[in-house]
Formats: sequence, C-alpha cells, structure tokens
Amino acid sequence: MAPDPWFTTYDSTCQIAQEIAEKIQQRNQCERRGEKTPKLTLTIRTLLKNLKAKIDILKDLLLRAVSTRQITQLEGDRRQNLLDDLVTRERLLLASFKNEGAEPDLIRSSLMSEEAKRGAPNPWLCEEPEETRGLGFDEIRQQQQKIIQEQDAGLDALSSIISRQKQMGQEIGNELDEQNEIIDDLANLVENTDEKLRTEARRVTLLDRKSTSCGMIMVILLLLVAIVVVAVYPTN
Repeated sequence: MAPDPWFTTYDSTCQIAQEIAEKIQQRNQCERRGEKTPKLTLTIRTLLKNLKAKIDILKDLLLRAVSTRQITQLEGDRRQNLLDDLVTRERLLLASFKNEGAEPDLIRSSLMSEEAKRGAPNPWLCEEPEETRGLGFDEIRQQQQKIIQEQDAGLDALSSIISRQKQMGQEIGNELDEQNEIIDDLANLVENTDEKLRTEARRVTLLDRKSTSCGMIMVILLLLVAIVVVAVYPTN
C-alpha cells in the first residue's frame, strides 16, 4: 500500500517542529552564556516559515481528502485534531522564539526533548488515548489505516444489506403488480358474468311474459269456440 501523502507530510512537519524546539533551546542556552546567536536566529526563523508552509499544505490536503470523500468523516476529524495540535505547537514555538507568552522554563518543559526521544511520553499528545500511547507515527498510521479498513468493511457490509433489501423490495413490488393484475382480471370476469346473468334474466322474464300472453289467447279462443258451438247448436 502506497504511503498516505498526508501522513508523510505530517511526519516531516513534526520533525521540523522538533528541530525548531531544539534550536530554540540551543539559542536560549547560548544567550544565557552571553554568546551571540544571529546564525541560530536566522535558522529558527527559516524553520518557522517552513513549518507554517507545511501546515498550510496539510490543511489543503485534508480539505481535498474530505471534500472528495477519500477518507471517512471520522478519519477527517482525527486528522483535524492532529492538525490543530500542530497549529498550537507552531504558536507556542513562535512565542518561545520571541520570548512571549510564557516563561522560558515552562516553554522548554512543553517542547519535545532528548528525554522524550528515549521513551518519555510525548508532551504534545498529553491527552493521547491509551491505545496509541507510546506508538510511533508509522504505528499510529498503520493503526488508523486498519481502523479505516474496518470501517470500509462495515460500510461494504451495510451496502450489501441495503442492496439485498432493495432487491427484496423490488421483488415484492413485482409480486404486488402481478396480484393486482390477477385481481383486475377477476373483477372484469365477475363484471362480464354479472352482465350475462342480467341478460339471461331479462330473456327469461320476456319468455315468461310471452308464455302468459299465449295462455290467455288460448283461453279466449276456447271461449269463443264454445260460444260459437252453443250458438250453432243450441241445447234443447
């Protein structure tokens, strides 16, 4: 896996901050001995400019990574916290360089010293969580990459679940469409059957009426025949 350019820049920026802290401490020691420090002062000023430029690069890289969704929001917040620590460190180093804002002993105690290199806790990460305490930048980066991979795996699993649910929803929708078509066909069949029944009922009624009319005519004819017979052949 190719190294993350943000963490590569972050590591080099931390190294510059460490170098500035050492140079400031060296300058302060020379000044207490009454020695002149124009060269050290120029070096520190140049390193401070480089530090600011590196921090600006980190800001741009982070903004681009978050806006293009190259990293998760959680990872973006994590990197922003690291960047905020660097900005605080820059201000403290600048104040120490100008001898403003804090006593020299207090500033030196807050800077990374040789003792920190030998394994003392990093004073810049005084609120560092237990799981990363004592780890180097590469180890922290690997841990963060592992967390990102786990988050990506979780997102992939969630995406798979959502896809399955979407597919199930589509299948249910298709089944409902088929059932609705069947119901429509049944409704049409019932309507047609009902219309046929009504038609047959009208025919039966008409036939019944015709039958009744025919019966009445036959009765009348029989009566007429009887009258004629009586008239022609009167009874004695």
